[in-house]
Amino acid sequence: IAASQPSTNWHVKENARDHHTSKFSSRELIVRRGQAFVITFNGAEEAEQNLTFIVETGPKPSKQTRTQAIFGISSTVSKESWSAVLQSTSSNSVSISISSPPNAVIGRYKLSVQSDSSSSASLGTFVLLFNPWSSGDDVFMPSKAECEEYVLEEFGIIFAGNKNHISSFGWNFGQFQADILDICLSMLDRSLSYRQDPITDASHRNDPKYLGRVLSAMVNANDDQGVVLGNWSGNYEGGKSPSSWTGSGEILQSWKKSGFRPVRYGQCWVFAAVLTTVLRCLGIPTRTITNFSSAHDADGNLRVDEFYDASGNHLNRAADSIWNFHVWNESWFTRSDLGPSYSGWQILDATPQEESEGIYQCGPASRKAIKEGDVELDYDCPFVFAEVNADCMYWNYDTSTGKKTLIFSQSTTIGQAISTKAVGRDDRVDVTNDYKYEEGSKKERDIFKKARKKLGLEDKFDPTAPTQQEIEQKPDVSGKFKVAGPLQIGKDLDLILVLANLQSDAKTVHINMTAWSTVYTRRPVHGIWKDSISVTLSPKEEKQFPIKIPYTEYQQQLTTDNTIQVTALCHVEGGIQVLVQRDIALDNPTIDIQVLGEAKVNREVDVEVIFTNPIDTEVTDCVLQVEGSDLLRGILEIDVPPLKAGENSSTKFKLIPFEAGPKHLLVNFSCDKFANIKTFKMVNVTE
Repeated sequence: IAASQPSTNWHVKENARDHHTSKFSSRELIVRRGQAFVITFNGAEEAEQNLTFIVETGPKPSKQTRTQAIFGISSTVSKESWSAVLQSTSSNSVSISISSPPNAVIGRYKLSVQSDSSSSASLGTFVLLFNPWSSGDDVFMPSKAECEEYVLEEFGIIFAGNKNHISSFGWNFGQFQADILDICLSMLDRSLSYRQDPITDASHRNDPKYLGRVLSAMVNANDDQGVVLGNWSGNYEGGKSPSSWTGSGEILQSWKKSGFRPVRYGQCWVFAAVLTTVLRCLGIPTRTITNFSSAHDADGNLRVDEFYDASGNHLNRAADSIWNFHVWNESWFTRSDLGPSYSGWQILDATPQEESEGIYQCGPASRKAIKEGDVELDYDCPFVFAEVNADCMYWNYDTSTGKKTLIFSQSTTIGQAISTKAVGRDDRVDVTNDYKYEEGSKKERDIFKKARKKLGLEDKFDPTAPTQQEIEQKPDVSGKFKVAGPLQIGKDLDLILVLANLQSDAKTVHINMTAWSTVYTRRPVHGIWKDSISVTLSPKEEKQFPIKIPYTEYQQQLTTDNTIQVTALCHVEGGIQVLVQRDIALDNPTIDIQVLGEAKVNREVDVEVIFTNPIDTEVTDCVLQVEGSDLLRGILEIDVPPLKAGENSSTKFKLIPFEAGPKHLLVNFSCDKFANIKTFKMVNVTE
């Protein structure tokens, strides 16, 4: 090889097409493991047969840690190791096809070449990723449509609200945006595992189980100065409200630009969306999952305790909680550590809820293990099992004496309508049956008992548990809140409390009612309203009590989650207390997007966003935020003039799409009275 630096043609376009990496906006070669790529370089005048190639990654490359390989030219591709096959030669250049093994360490590699008569010369660098299209890879996904959705799709839909009222919003994962791959690789180099032992950490980067767990820790800021700082207080000063983000790109870019200082603030869907971006970027098929009525079982007893005072206020005194919804991830890979039946979707959760092995990380927990109650298997199965299966206990707590009495217990409320986006469509798919057997069936109860037994909860006396007598006591009265009007911000909230006497003698009931604004975790933030009434119900009588909470009373108190918890604690004379409760998610007004004309690559197209102010006061501080992969770079922010009561606004802007295909435009509108009104629109871009 000539002493001068050889020049390398990486055939970036052709290789990227073969390796499903064309969407990366990088000049560097990005390829997937277990598959050949072709390069051409000049300066190899001597016998091509004597060329030796060296690939190296990580801080101290070595053969032992499989972070270095040295290989000559062979006639066939090796399945077990790196190999090179000669494609063609001309007077001064050589084309070589290089293949990596399907279990190679992923990351950025240096490639060098040497011949008998010279020292090695660098050919440059390339990045190696996981390969879900290759049957030898741990992340192999047989369905091409699923590979497209879970690795290549940059748009997602996240489900929120509550189980009675599921809402959704779009998200721009943006895993192929400029610089995102480099940020993902630098996340790996900033993890605690890497800081403690860089050589061992780099050698484990062939394993999706390992990387999934490490990244579930790195996406939250706890322990390691990771990407996003969580905040569930309802007060987001000093940062951006978690509901205001519309994509991961801005978050990851801010993290890097600030010198890797945690980005303020996130809640569960932000952690899950960022982890989806990072794992899809690295080639691990990943999706977001929303669990409604999600248990946060802090003490590991598969039971969640909630406490209420005599006035019906939800007390914030237990570490346990039941969230209206919680969002986590599923990633697709094999579990060689557990056996083939536990392969497939694995649960990872980057939201910092409980420590695992001393740091805030969670998973991978095999979804199959959760369904079968195999909670002893790695990693963090008891916590995830509780999220979808825990029993709930509702207690009355006397704040002066500290005495608690059980109001009632429920075993069917937790883990409902578990949801994810459909493959190739903007629809919701319910995956509850993949997490558990039918609620209330014998099989489901048997699995719950099996899990309790494996956790050693069956034999242990639990002084905090209710007695059998307490659990079996029957109330004399039943109650529920019915919605009697629109659940919209800007409108009064109309409810009906329905009480029924279940007995054949009259009952006198004293009812204490409260309404609080909450965060989506059902943490009470501001008291909105309270009232108390006493009634006598004749035998078997049902009575209805209308309740009106005016917009003017709740408007100032609402959090950006737009949720209100209404509670009625009914003290029945001579009987046990009855708790009636409802979590209300209020809808924002709607906005409308119109694409005016046809969207074509590299041609301007006009877009109009229309908003009508639905309330009878002026709204001010109006801002429109727009983003969408392949439609515009970065985020467009437009200030919108104030709107009088009932007034319409039309905001126009131009897009120049730079990629053909179905693309999604995401819009977020905020003003002083409404936070984060979101919508998205599919835009079909043609060549």
